[in-house]
Amino acid sequence: QVQLVESGGGLVQAGGSLRLSCAASGRTFSRYAMGWFRQAPGKEREFVASISWNDRSTYIADSVKGRFTISKDNAKNTVYLQMNSLKPEDTAVYYCAVPTSNYGYTGSREETDFGSWGQGTQVTVSS
Repeated sequence: QVQLVESGGGLVQAGGSLRLSCAASGRTFSRYAMGWFRQAPGKEREFVASISWNDRSTYIADSVKGRFTISKDNAKNTVYLQMNSLKPEDTAVYYCAVPTSNYGYTGSREETDFGSWGQGTQVTVSS
């Protein structure tokens, strides 16, 4: 089982930036594929971004493309979500997750394909 700990959430004005971090530990992958999801109040959890274990592929939801970037520090087993030009509709709890098939991950955006989840970090964007 992988343990995931997110950090970096907070309150920001529209147009501002935040960087979320998520550190993975526990399962002995040399490198992790990792993803970010978010859940706004009253809505279902939705895919935001993900990155393959070897960093060769990134996948970004259309709703955040051009504003959010995902990256990874493999030495630290940490994934980052850089969020720029934030909008009030980006307000949500953001979760990081590791796919069940780590080395076989090919970009699925289904939360059922992710087996380990962090506790979430709140991002609030004020207008």
